[in-house]
Amino acid sequence: MICFDLLIGFLKVGLFAFGGAYGAIPLIRDVVLSYGWIDDEMLAYMIAVSESTPGPIMVNLATYVGSSQAGFGGALIATAAVVLPSFVIILLMMILLKKLLKNPYVQAILQGMKPCIIGIILATGIFMILQHCFSSIKELSVNKTAIIMTAILAMIYFGSRRVLKKGLSPIGLIGISAVAGIIVYGFV
Repeated sequence: MICFDLLIGFLKVGLFAFGGAYGAIPLIRDVVLSYGWIDDEMLAYMIAVSESTPGPIMVNLATYVGSSQAGFGGALIATAAVVLPSFVIILLMMILLKKLLKNPYVQAILQGMKPCIIGIILATGIFMILQHCFSSIKELSVNKTAIIMTAILAMIYFGSRRVLKKGLSPIGLIGISAVAGIIVYGFV
């Protein structure tokens, strides 16, 4: 039964997630919370880990949730379910609708969707910041270690721009961030 739930849940995500991974986070959140697979705090951690690992966030989250709920088979089912709708839609678009994409009305619809997607991504970011920063309505919780680490990473990035005449690559900065996170939060 859990495999069927994973299939249905992540098919919903794959079918209705527009705007890429960040636009899909609210939908993923609704699905995983409605099934009770993980809680809000674990989802926030998994989003951070999914951004740091290779591959799309939706695929990484689906793989993690599927693996945690039903092992290797669950990971395969959830990953395939989240990818399958996009694959089929893109294949159909390329085969059947190649000329339609040149239509000005279709272009207008696609251009009109951009601000909506930006709004969804912005709302998700604000929601995650507020949820993390405020442990309750009365009390503000600030993670000083995270602020210090962010400042150090910013100094490394901008310092490398002065020394190397170009900034670190995003991959290098992600690697440094991952190692720093492991050292600070894993061992300290």
